Amino acid sequence: MNEFTPWTLFVDIGIVSILLLIGKLMRVKIKLIQKLFIPPSILAGFMGLILGTGGFNLIPLSQNCSTYAGILIALIFGALPLTFQKNKENKLNIGSLWAYSQGGMFFQWAFGGLLGLLVLNQIWELDPAFGITLPAGFCGGHGTAAAIGQTFKKFGHNEIMSLAMTSATIGILSAIVLGLIIIKWANQKGYTSFLPTYKDLPQELRTGLLPIEKREKIGESTCSSISIDSLTFNVIIVVAIALGGYGMSKIITSILSGFELPVFSCAFIVGILIKLIFDKTSVSNYVCPQTIKHISGTFTDFLIAFGIASIKISIVVKYIIPLVILLTTGLIVTFIYVFIIPGKWLKEFWFEKAIFTWGWLTGTMANGIALLRVVDPEMQSYCLDSYAIAYLFIAPVEISLITFAPIIFVNGYGLIFSIICLLLCIAILLIAYFKKWFITKII
Repeated sequence: MNEFTPWTLFVDIGIVSILLLIGKLMRVKIKLIQKLFIPPSILAGFMGLILGTGGFNLIPLSQNCSTYAGILIALIFGALPLTFQKNKENKLNIGSLWAYSQGGMFFQWAFGGLLGLLVLNQIWELDPAFGITLPAGFCGGHGTAAAIGQTFKKFGHNEIMSLAMTSATIGILSAIVLGLIIIKWANQKGYTSFLPTYKDLPQELRTGLLPIEKREKIGESTCSSISIDSLTFNVIIVVAIALGGYGMSKIITSILSGFELPVFSCAFIVGILIKLIFDKTSVSNYVCPQTIKHISGTFTDFLIAFGIASIKISIVVKYIIPLVILLTTGLIVTFIYVFIIPGKWLKEFWFEKAIFTWGWLTGTMANGIALLRVVDPEMQSYCLDSYAIAYLFIAPVEISLITFAPIIFVNGYGLIFSIICLLLCIAILLIAYFKKWFITKII
Protein backbone atom coordinates (compact mmCIF):
# COMPACT_ATOMS: atom_id res chain seq x y z
CA MET A 1 0.00 0.00 0.00
CA ASN A 2 1.34 3.44 -0.95
CA GLU A 3 2.10 5.88 1.84
CA PHE A 4 -0.69 8.40 2.48
CA THR A 5 0.34 12.02 1.88
CA PRO A 6 -1.56 15.28 1.34
CA TRP A 7 -1.14 14.66 -2.38
CA THR A 8 -3.01 11.37 -1.98
CA LEU A 9 -5.98 13.32 -0.63
CA PHE A 10 -5.63 15.86 -3.43
CA VAL A 11 -5.62 13.14 -6.12
CA ASP A 12 -8.61 11.35 -4.59
CA ILE A 13 -10.66 14.56 -4.44
CA GLY A 14 -9.55 15.48 -7.96
CA ILE A 15 -10.55 12.10 -9.39
CA VAL A 16 -13.95 12.12 -7.67
CA SER A 17 -14.49 15.73 -8.85
CA ILE A 18 -13.90 14.62 -12.44
CA LEU A 19 -16.24 11.66 -11.96
CA LEU A 20 -18.91 14.03 -10.57
CA LEU A 21 -18.55 16.23 -13.66
CA ILE A 22 -18.88 13.19 -15.91
CA GLY A 23 -21.90 12.08 -13.90
CA LYS A 24 -23.48 15.51 -14.34
CA LEU A 25 -22.83 15.38 -18.10
CA MET A 26 -24.45 11.94 -18.24
CA ARG A 27 -27.50 13.29 -16.39
CA VAL A 28 -27.80 16.15 -18.90
CA LYS A 29 -27.32 14.06 -22.04
CA ILE A 30 -28.64 10.54 -21.40
CA LYS A 31 -32.45 10.27 -21.51
CA LEU A 32 -32.66 7.03 -19.50
CA ILE A 33 -30.70 8.58 -16.61
CA GLN A 34 -32.98 11.63 -16.77
CA LYS A 35 -36.09 9.46 -16.62
CA LEU A 36 -34.70 7.61 -13.59
CA PHE A 37 -33.58 10.88 -11.91
CA ILE A 38 -30.24 9.29 -10.94
CA PRO A 39 -28.05 11.88 -9.13
CA PRO A 40 -24.54 12.53 -10.53
CA SER A 41 -23.06 11.62 -7.12
CA ILE A 42 -24.37 8.05 -7.49
CA LEU A 43 -23.08 7.83 -11.06
CA ALA A 44 -19.68 9.09 -9.87
CA GLY A 45 -19.66 6.54 -7.06
CA PHE A 46 -20.42 3.65 -9.41
CA MET A 47 -17.72 4.79 -11.84
CA GLY A 48 -15.25 4.95 -8.96
CA LEU A 49 -16.33 1.50 -7.79
CA ILE A 50 -16.01 -0.09 -11.24
CA LEU A 51 -12.86 1.71 -12.37
CA GLY A 52 -11.08 1.90 -8.99
CA THR A 53 -9.07 -0.60 -7.00
CA GLY A 54 -12.18 -2.64 -6.19
CA GLY A 55 -12.94 -3.06 -9.90
CA PHE A 56 -10.76 -2.83 -13.00
CA ASN A 57 -8.12 -0.69 -11.23
CA LEU A 58 -7.99 1.85 -14.09
CA ILE A 59 -8.01 4.99 -11.93
CA PRO A 60 -5.63 5.58 -8.99
CA LEU A 61 -8.15 6.03 -6.18
CA SER A 62 -6.46 5.24 -2.89
CA GLN A 63 -7.64 2.82 -0.21
CA ASN A 64 -8.57 5.78 2.01
CA CYS A 65 -11.95 6.52 0.40
CA SER A 66 -13.86 4.87 3.25
CA THR A 67 -11.90 6.95 5.78
CA TYR A 68 -13.04 10.19 4.15
CA ALA A 69 -16.64 9.22 4.87
CA GLY A 70 -16.06 9.57 8.62
CA ILE A 71 -14.72 13.11 8.18
CA LEU A 72 -17.41 14.18 5.72
CA ILE A 73 -20.25 12.94 7.92
CA ALA A 74 -18.83 14.93 10.85
CA LEU A 75 -18.89 18.05 8.69
CA ILE A 76 -22.47 17.34 7.56
CA PHE A 77 -23.81 16.73 11.07
CA GLY A 78 -21.87 19.70 12.41
CA ALA A 79 -23.57 21.95 9.85
CA LEU A 80 -27.07 20.62 10.54
CA PRO A 81 -27.97 22.76 13.61
CA LEU A 82 -26.97 25.93 11.75
CA THR A 83 -29.68 25.28 9.16
CA PHE A 84 -32.54 25.25 11.71
CA GLN A 85 -34.83 28.22 11.31
CA LYS A 86 -37.87 29.37 13.28
CA ASN A 87 -41.23 28.85 11.61
CA LYS A 88 -44.83 29.47 12.70
CA GLU A 89 -46.67 26.53 11.13
CA ASN A 90 -49.91 25.05 12.43
CA LYS A 91 -49.20 22.81 15.42
CA LEU A 92 -51.69 20.18 14.28
CA ASN A 93 -49.84 19.65 10.99
CA ILE A 94 -46.52 19.52 12.80
CA GLY A 95 -47.80 16.93 15.27
CA SER A 96 -49.19 14.63 12.59
CA LEU A 97 -46.09 14.85 10.42
CA TRP A 98 -43.82 14.33 13.43
CA ALA A 99 -45.69 11.21 14.54
CA TYR A 100 -45.83 9.87 10.99
CA SER A 101 -42.10 10.45 10.40
CA GLN A 102 -40.80 9.45 13.83
CA GLY A 103 -42.98 6.35 13.87
CA GLY A 104 -41.66 5.38 10.43
CA MET A 105 -38.08 5.73 11.58
CA PHE A 106 -38.64 3.50 14.63
CA PHE A 107 -40.59 1.02 12.50
CA GLN A 108 -37.73 0.63 10.02
CA TRP A 109 -35.14 0.13 12.74
CA ALA A 110 -37.39 -2.42 14.43
CA PHE A 111 -38.16 -4.31 11.23
CA GLY A 112 -34.53 -4.48 10.10
CA GLY A 113 -33.27 -5.61 13.48
CA LEU A 114 -35.98 -8.24 13.98
CA LEU A 115 -35.77 -9.62 10.44
CA GLY A 116 -32.00 -9.95 10.74
CA LEU A 117 -31.94 -11.57 14.18
CA LEU A 118 -35.05 -13.76 14.05
CA VAL A 119 -35.02 -14.85 10.40
CA LEU A 120 -31.89 -14.19 8.36
CA ASN A 121 -29.41 -14.98 11.14
CA GLN A 122 -31.20 -18.29 11.70
CA ILE A 123 -30.56 -19.32 8.07
CA TRP A 124 -27.13 -17.85 7.37
CA GLU A 125 -24.13 -17.11 9.58
CA LEU A 126 -24.36 -13.33 9.64
CA ASP A 127 -23.20 -10.45 11.80
CA PRO A 128 -25.83 -9.86 14.54
CA ALA A 129 -26.16 -6.31 13.24
CA PHE A 130 -26.77 -7.40 9.64
CA GLY A 131 -30.45 -6.38 9.79
CA ILE A 132 -29.89 -2.77 10.83
CA THR A 133 -27.92 -2.10 7.65
CA LEU A 134 -31.45 -1.65 6.24
CA PRO A 135 -32.42 1.46 8.28
CA ALA A 136 -28.80 2.64 8.32
CA GLY A 137 -28.91 2.88 4.53
CA PHE A 138 -32.57 3.62 3.92
CA CYS A 139 -33.84 6.27 6.34
CA GLY A 140 -30.34 7.57 6.85
CA GLY A 141 -28.78 7.45 3.41
CA HIS A 142 -25.05 7.32 2.83
CA GLY A 143 -24.41 9.69 5.71
CA THR A 144 -25.89 7.39 8.32
CA ALA A 145 -24.40 4.38 6.56
CA ALA A 146 -20.96 5.97 6.89
CA ALA A 147 -21.56 6.87 10.54
CA ILE A 148 -22.82 3.39 11.45
CA GLY A 149 -20.05 1.73 9.45
CA GLN A 150 -17.32 3.81 11.10
CA THR A 151 -18.59 2.92 14.57
CA PHE A 152 -18.85 -0.80 13.82
CA LYS A 153 -15.39 -0.70 12.26
CA LYS A 154 -13.95 0.44 15.58
CA PHE A 155 -15.44 -2.68 17.17
CA GLY A 156 -13.90 -4.92 14.51
CA HIS A 157 -17.07 -5.36 12.42
CA ASN A 158 -15.53 -4.23 9.14
CA GLU A 159 -18.16 -5.66 6.77
CA ILE A 160 -21.03 -3.49 8.03
CA MET A 161 -19.72 -0.41 6.20
CA SER A 162 -19.94 -1.99 2.73
CA LEU A 163 -23.32 -3.56 3.48
CA ALA A 164 -24.76 -0.28 4.78
CA MET A 165 -23.37 1.66 1.82
CA THR A 166 -24.94 -0.88 -0.55
CA SER A 167 -28.24 -0.50 1.31
CA ALA A 168 -28.02 3.28 0.99
CA THR A 169 -27.27 3.07 -2.73
CA ILE A 170 -30.20 0.74 -3.42
CA GLY A 171 -32.37 2.91 -1.20
CA ILE A 172 -31.64 6.11 -3.11
CA LEU A 173 -32.26 4.46 -6.47
CA SER A 174 -35.50 2.95 -5.18
CA ALA A 175 -36.58 6.26 -3.66
CA ILE A 176 -36.44 7.99 -7.03
CA VAL A 177 -37.31 5.22 -9.49
CA LEU A 178 -40.18 3.71 -7.47
CA GLY A 179 -41.17 7.17 -6.25
CA LEU A 180 -41.77 8.37 -9.82
CA ILE A 181 -43.78 5.25 -10.61
CA ILE A 182 -45.90 5.85 -7.49
CA ILE A 183 -46.40 9.51 -8.48
CA LYS A 184 -47.57 8.52 -11.96
CA TRP A 185 -50.04 6.04 -10.46
CA ALA A 186 -51.29 8.56 -7.89
CA ASN A 187 -51.70 11.21 -10.57
CA GLN A 188 -53.90 8.87 -12.60
CA LYS A 189 -55.95 8.08 -9.48
CA GLY A 190 -56.41 11.77 -8.70
CA TYR A 191 -54.53 11.68 -5.39
CA THR A 192 -52.14 14.51 -6.29
CA SER A 193 -53.30 18.03 -5.39
CA PHE A 194 -51.01 20.20 -7.51
CA LEU A 195 -49.83 18.02 -10.43
CA PRO A 196 -52.33 18.24 -13.33
CA THR A 197 -50.48 15.86 -15.65
CA TYR A 198 -47.43 13.71 -15.00
CA LYS A 199 -46.20 14.40 -18.54
CA ASP A 200 -45.95 18.11 -17.68
CA LEU A 201 -42.85 17.63 -15.52
CA PRO A 202 -40.45 20.51 -16.27
CA GLN A 203 -37.27 19.67 -18.15
CA GLU A 204 -35.03 21.09 -15.41
CA LEU A 205 -36.16 18.30 -13.06
CA ARG A 206 -34.87 15.77 -15.58
CA THR A 207 -31.55 17.39 -16.58
CA GLY A 208 -30.88 19.14 -13.29
CA LEU A 209 -30.03 22.37 -15.13
CA LEU A 210 -32.07 25.42 -14.19
CA PRO A 211 -33.04 27.99 -16.86
CA ILE A 212 -32.06 31.58 -16.17
CA GLU A 213 -35.57 32.64 -15.10
CA LYS A 214 -35.77 29.88 -12.46
CA ARG A 215 -32.36 30.30 -10.86
CA GLU A 216 -32.11 31.29 -7.21
CA LYS A 217 -29.29 32.71 -5.12
CA ILE A 218 -27.48 30.06 -3.08
CA GLY A 219 -27.15 32.41 -0.13
CA GLU A 220 -26.53 35.93 1.13
CA SER A 221 -23.20 37.67 1.40
CA THR A 222 -22.91 38.66 5.05
CA CYS A 223 -19.24 39.68 5.18
CA SER A 224 -17.27 42.23 3.23
CA SER A 225 -14.71 40.49 1.03
CA ILE A 226 -12.17 43.12 2.08
CA SER A 227 -12.01 41.31 5.44
CA ILE A 228 -13.04 37.71 4.69
CA ASP A 229 -15.13 36.15 1.95
CA SER A 230 -18.66 35.29 3.07
CA LEU A 231 -18.36 31.72 1.81
CA THR A 232 -15.08 31.31 3.67
CA PHE A 233 -16.73 32.58 6.85
CA ASN A 234 -19.50 29.99 6.66
CA VAL A 235 -17.13 27.16 5.70
CA ILE A 236 -14.71 27.78 8.56
CA ILE A 237 -17.58 27.77 11.08
CA VAL A 238 -18.66 24.32 9.87
CA VAL A 239 -15.09 23.00 9.89
CA ALA A 240 -14.44 24.45 13.36
CA ILE A 241 -17.60 22.75 14.68
CA ALA A 242 -16.54 19.40 13.18
CA LEU A 243 -13.09 19.82 14.73
CA GLY A 244 -14.74 20.60 18.06
CA GLY A 245 -16.69 17.35 17.70
CA TYR A 246 -13.46 15.45 17.10
CA GLY A 247 -11.93 17.04 20.19
CA MET A 248 -14.99 16.25 22.31
CA SER A 249 -14.91 12.61 21.17
CA LYS A 250 -11.25 12.28 22.17
CA ILE A 251 -11.82 13.94 25.54
CA ILE A 252 -14.73 11.60 26.33
CA THR A 253 -12.60 8.60 25.37
CA SER A 254 -9.76 9.75 27.62
CA ILE A 255 -12.15 10.22 30.56
CA LEU A 256 -14.28 7.10 30.01
CA SER A 257 -11.78 4.45 29.02
CA GLY A 258 -13.24 2.01 26.51
CA PHE A 259 -16.18 4.25 25.57
CA GLU A 260 -16.00 6.29 22.39
CA LEU A 261 -18.76 8.63 21.28
CA PRO A 262 -18.72 8.97 17.46
CA VAL A 263 -17.23 12.18 16.09
CA PHE A 264 -20.36 13.00 14.07
CA SER A 265 -22.52 12.83 17.23
CA CYS A 266 -20.15 15.13 19.07
CA ALA A 267 -20.07 17.48 16.08
CA PHE A 268 -23.87 17.68 16.19
CA ILE A 269 -23.76 18.50 19.92
CA VAL A 270 -21.09 21.15 19.37
CA GLY A 271 -23.17 22.53 16.50
CA ILE A 272 -26.20 22.90 18.78
CA LEU A 273 -24.12 24.68 21.44
CA ILE A 274 -22.62 27.02 18.85
CA LYS A 275 -26.08 27.69 17.42
CA LEU A 276 -27.37 28.63 20.89
CA ILE A 277 -24.42 30.96 21.42
CA PHE A 278 -24.92 32.55 18.00
CA ASP A 279 -28.63 33.07 18.67
CA LYS A 280 -27.84 34.81 21.97
CA THR A 281 -25.46 37.16 20.21
CA SER A 282 -25.50 38.96 16.89
CA VAL A 283 -23.44 36.29 15.14
CA SER A 284 -26.52 34.49 13.78
CA ASN A 285 -27.23 37.56 11.67
CA TYR A 286 -24.04 36.87 9.75
CA VAL A 287 -24.39 33.11 9.32
CA CYS A 288 -26.44 32.27 6.24
CA PRO A 289 -28.50 29.06 6.67
CA GLN A 290 -28.96 28.78 2.91
CA THR A 291 -25.19 28.93 2.33
CA ILE A 292 -24.64 26.37 5.09
CA LYS A 293 -27.16 24.04 3.38
CA HIS A 294 -25.21 24.27 0.12
CA ILE A 295 -21.93 23.64 1.93
CA SER A 296 -23.51 20.59 3.57
CA GLY A 297 -24.88 19.53 0.18
CA THR A 298 -21.38 19.71 -1.30
CA PHE A 299 -20.01 17.47 1.44
CA THR A 300 -22.94 15.10 0.88
CA ASP A 301 -22.23 14.77 -2.85
CA PHE A 302 -18.62 13.84 -2.13
CA LEU A 303 -19.71 11.53 0.70
CA ILE A 304 -22.02 9.57 -1.63
CA ALA A 305 -19.39 9.32 -4.35
CA PHE A 306 -16.61 8.24 -1.97
CA GLY A 307 -18.98 5.95 -0.07
CA ILE A 308 -20.10 3.99 -3.14
CA ALA A 309 -16.56 3.89 -4.55
CA SER A 310 -15.32 2.31 -1.31
CA ILE A 311 -17.87 -0.54 -1.27
CA LYS A 312 -16.16 -3.93 -1.08
CA ILE A 313 -17.76 -5.88 -3.91
CA SER A 314 -16.54 -9.19 -2.45
CA ILE A 315 -18.52 -8.54 0.76
CA VAL A 316 -21.70 -7.71 -1.18
CA VAL A 317 -21.34 -10.86 -3.28
CA LYS A 318 -20.70 -12.92 -0.14
CA TYR A 319 -24.02 -11.84 1.39
CA ILE A 320 -25.99 -11.24 -1.80
CA ILE A 321 -28.96 -13.54 -1.05
CA PRO A 322 -29.76 -12.38 2.52
CA LEU A 323 -29.03 -8.79 1.43
CA VAL A 324 -31.54 -9.02 -1.44
CA ILE A 325 -34.14 -10.48 0.95
CA LEU A 326 -33.49 -7.76 3.53
CA LEU A 327 -33.68 -4.84 1.08
CA THR A 328 -36.63 -6.19 -0.91
CA THR A 329 -38.77 -6.85 2.16
CA GLY A 330 -37.62 -3.52 3.57
CA LEU A 331 -38.96 -1.70 0.51
CA ILE A 332 -42.25 -3.58 0.70
CA VAL A 333 -42.94 -2.86 4.38
CA THR A 334 -41.82 0.77 3.99
CA PHE A 335 -44.28 1.15 1.11
CA ILE A 336 -47.04 -0.36 3.27
CA TYR A 337 -46.24 1.97 6.17
CA VAL A 338 -45.99 5.10 4.04
CA PHE A 339 -48.92 4.67 1.66
CA ILE A 340 -51.34 2.14 3.11
CA ILE A 341 -51.36 2.39 6.91
CA PRO A 342 -50.94 5.98 8.21
CA GLY A 343 -50.27 7.64 4.85
CA LYS A 344 -53.98 8.19 4.24
CA TRP A 345 -54.61 9.23 7.85
CA LEU A 346 -52.76 12.49 7.35
CA LYS A 347 -54.93 15.56 6.96
CA GLU A 348 -54.91 17.69 3.81
CA PHE A 349 -52.35 16.96 1.08
CA TRP A 350 -51.76 13.44 2.39
CA PHE A 351 -50.11 12.20 -0.80
CA GLU A 352 -47.63 15.09 -0.97
CA LYS A 353 -46.56 14.36 2.61
CA ALA A 354 -46.46 10.63 1.93
CA ILE A 355 -44.27 10.87 -1.18
CA PHE A 356 -41.90 13.19 0.69
CA THR A 357 -41.70 10.66 3.53
CA TRP A 358 -41.13 7.83 1.05
CA GLY A 359 -38.18 9.76 -0.39
CA TRP A 360 -36.34 10.20 2.89
CA LEU A 361 -37.35 6.87 4.46
CA THR A 362 -35.77 5.04 1.52
CA GLY A 363 -33.11 7.51 0.47
CA THR A 364 -32.20 10.95 1.76
CA MET A 365 -33.90 14.21 2.61
CA ALA A 366 -32.80 15.49 -0.82
CA ASN A 367 -34.70 12.62 -2.46
CA GLY A 368 -37.79 13.46 -0.44
CA ILE A 369 -37.58 17.12 -1.45
CA ALA A 370 -36.99 16.17 -5.11
CA LEU A 371 -40.12 13.98 -5.17
CA LEU A 372 -42.12 16.63 -3.31
CA ARG A 373 -41.15 19.24 -5.90
CA VAL A 374 -42.46 16.96 -8.63
CA VAL A 375 -45.96 16.81 -7.09
CA ASP A 376 -45.90 20.24 -5.41
CA PRO A 377 -43.58 22.53 -7.41
CA GLU A 378 -44.79 25.70 -5.66
CA MET A 379 -44.61 24.10 -2.17
CA GLN A 380 -48.27 24.89 -1.50
CA SER A 381 -48.68 21.88 0.83
CA TYR A 382 -46.33 23.47 3.39
CA CYS A 383 -44.93 19.98 3.97
CA LEU A 384 -41.34 21.19 4.32
CA ASP A 385 -42.37 24.01 6.66
CA SER A 386 -44.02 21.54 9.02
CA TYR A 387 -41.23 19.02 8.72
CA ALA A 388 -38.55 21.63 9.42
CA ILE A 389 -40.02 22.11 12.90
CA ALA A 390 -40.87 18.44 13.38
CA TYR A 391 -37.27 17.52 12.61
CA LEU A 392 -36.11 19.51 15.62
CA PHE A 393 -37.65 16.71 17.70
CA ILE A 394 -36.70 13.91 15.29
CA ALA A 395 -33.00 14.83 14.99
CA PRO A 396 -31.96 14.03 18.60
CA VAL A 397 -33.70 10.64 18.34
CA GLU A 398 -32.01 9.91 15.03
CA ILE A 399 -28.60 10.85 16.39
CA SER A 400 -29.18 8.65 19.44
CA LEU A 401 -30.16 5.67 17.28
CA ILE A 402 -27.10 6.06 15.07
CA THR A 403 -24.80 6.59 18.05
CA PHE A 404 -25.93 3.83 20.38
CA ALA A 405 -27.35 1.12 18.07
CA PRO A 406 -23.87 -0.22 17.15
CA ILE A 407 -22.83 -0.33 20.82
CA ILE A 408 -26.07 -2.10 21.78
CA PHE A 409 -25.76 -4.72 19.03
CA VAL A 410 -22.08 -5.35 19.69
CA ASN A 411 -22.90 -6.06 23.34
CA GLY A 412 -25.64 -8.55 22.42
CA TYR A 413 -28.76 -6.50 23.19
CA GLY A 414 -29.94 -6.12 19.60
CA LEU A 415 -33.19 -8.03 20.08
CA ILE A 416 -34.23 -5.90 23.06
CA PHE A 417 -33.31 -2.76 21.11
CA SER A 418 -35.44 -3.83 18.11
CA ILE A 419 -38.46 -4.69 20.27
CA ILE A 420 -38.24 -1.32 22.04
CA CYS A 421 -38.15 0.46 18.66
CA LEU A 422 -41.29 -1.42 17.60
CA LEU A 423 -43.09 -0.56 20.83
CA LEU A 424 -42.11 3.11 20.47
CA CYS A 425 -43.47 3.14 16.91
CA ILE A 426 -46.81 1.73 18.08
CA ALA A 427 -46.94 4.11 21.05
CA ILE A 428 -46.31 7.18 18.85
CA LEU A 429 -49.03 6.21 16.38
CA LEU A 430 -51.51 5.53 19.18
CA ILE A 431 -50.76 8.86 20.83
CA ALA A 432 -51.22 10.62 17.51
CA TYR A 433 -54.52 8.83 16.93
CA PHE A 434 -55.99 9.64 20.33
CA LYS A 435 -54.72 13.23 20.09
CA LYS A 436 -56.66 13.41 16.79
CA TRP A 437 -53.50 14.38 14.88
CA PHE A 438 -54.58 11.79 12.30
CA ILE A 439 -57.98 11.30 10.73
CA THR A 440 -59.20 7.94 9.46
CA LYS A 441 -61.19 9.28 6.52
CA ILE A 442 -59.40 8.52 3.25
CA ILE A 443 -59.17 11.61 1.06
